[in-house]
Amino acid sequence: MPANFLTKSAYRATSWLGEGLIRLVERLIFNSKDPAFFSTDQFYWVKKMEADYPKIKAELLRVMQDYPSIPELKKLSEEQQRIVKGNQWKSFFFYAYGRDIEKNCMRCPDTSKALQQIPGMLSAFFSILEPGTSLLPHRGLYKGVLRYHLALSVPKEYDKCALKVGEQIVHWQEGSSIIFDDTFEHEAWNKSEEIRVLLFVDFERPLSFPANLTNKGILWLFSRSPFIQRILDRV
Repeated sequence: MPANFLTKSAYRATSWLGEGLIRLVERLIFNSKDPAFFSTDQFYWVKKMEADYPKIKAELLRVMQDYPSIPELKKLSEEQQRIVKGNQWKSFFFYAYGRDIEKNCMRCPDTSKALQQIPGMLSAFFSILEPGTSLLPHRGLYKGVLRYHLALSVPKEYDKCALKVGEQIVHWQEGSSIIFDDTFEHEAWNKSEEIRVLLFVDFERPLSFPANLTNKGILWLFSRSPFIQRILDRV
């Protein structure tokens, strides 16, 4: 039997078992009435991140000088290919599922230091959405993770650049933050003539004991899954 068939079969079986475990944990520790968006006032570190915005933006501008070398996110993960429509969605990674990309962190020390202020920070990167690019409706894998956006570069025609989560549409404002649960169906688009750049962060959802320990266990297992290992190898 071909080795690649066995590898694909193992991958599918692991994914199926993992998804079943995730759905069980979600039913046990999360409330189905939890909101899609969260007030940033609930997270003390948001004000610190926004205060660091000028330094983070300055490092972004230096990174953008080597723009052609920044990889497309869909080349790091086949799963992303299904949701990107149009030109390009690029990413400059600092952390991926708890592991640091040392070269990029050294290149942007102020950004790396700022990210370390976020409790339970899992993944972080500069997310660059080019003009004419849309991210089709999709959902995250697990409610134990929340998503944070710090807007670094927003087109002048900001109303042509938006995030839709559930039925709510929001527009990024440079230097300001958004936090949401990405397991709600969401999509994004940039219909302007300029790029849009965010500091894009996934972090552990704050939970009380003992749910927090269960959540950490699920995230640990997830980080060791074949799905994540393939992404890490490419990053």
